[in-house]
Parts: sequence; structure tokens; C-alpha cells
Amino acid sequence: QVQLVESGGGLVQAGGSLRLSCAASGRTFSRYVMGWFRQAPGKEREFVAAISWSDISTYYKDSVKGRFTISRDNAKNTVYLQMNSLKPGDTAVYYCAADTNIQYIALAHLADSAYDYWGQGTQVTVSS
Repeated sequence: QVQLVESGGGLVQAGGSLRLSCAASGRTFSRYVMGWFRQAPGKEREFVAAISWSDISTYYKDSVKGRFTISRDNAKNTVYLQMNSLKPGDTAVYYCAADTNIQYIALAHLADSAYDYWGQGTQVTVSS
């Protein structure tokens, strides 16, 4: 069983920054592909970013490239999402997800169906 707990959400003005954290349980965290997704009110959940076990390979949603950075610290069992230059359109509940079945990132990880564990989410609100 894997538990994921997100933190770091909040209210920020447009142009500001937030850093989300996701703490994971499980002795083999370093073998998981980790992802961040978000869901805005009235919209479907969408992919934001993903990272391989080795912190070398990453994927990003086009609209966040250059603004968001995903990273991980396997020693701390934690994955991060640094969000800069935030826009009102980034307002959503942000979810951390883990694919415990594979270490290597693939295009499949852009879909939420690739992940088998999810956190409870953390709210990010960007005011204009």
C-alpha cells in the first residue's frame, strides 16, 4: 500500500509562485514514476507533469513548460512541483500520483489511467 500526501497549496496572486510537495510512503519510492495532475471546477482532471525514477526524464503539459518544474528527492520519498509565473488558469486542485509498476517514464504517463495511487489533492488558487 502506498500513501501520498500533498501540501503547499494556497492562494497566490497572478505572477506569483508556489511549491507543492508530495510525501510518499513505501520503501521502493525510488522505483516509481511520479506525476502531478490538476482538476479545475467543472473540468476533467488533466496531466501537468511527470518524472522518472532517476529524475532525468520529465514530461510537461505544454501550457506549463518553462513555468513549472517537477523534481524528486528519493532520499526523502518526496516529489515536488515548483510553480512560477502562475496564472488564474492554473487554479485547480492539484493531485500527486504514483505508478508503482514501472521506473521508466513513457507517453502513457500523460494519462491518469497509468497511475495506481493518488493523493487527496491540494487547492491552488491564483487571483488576477
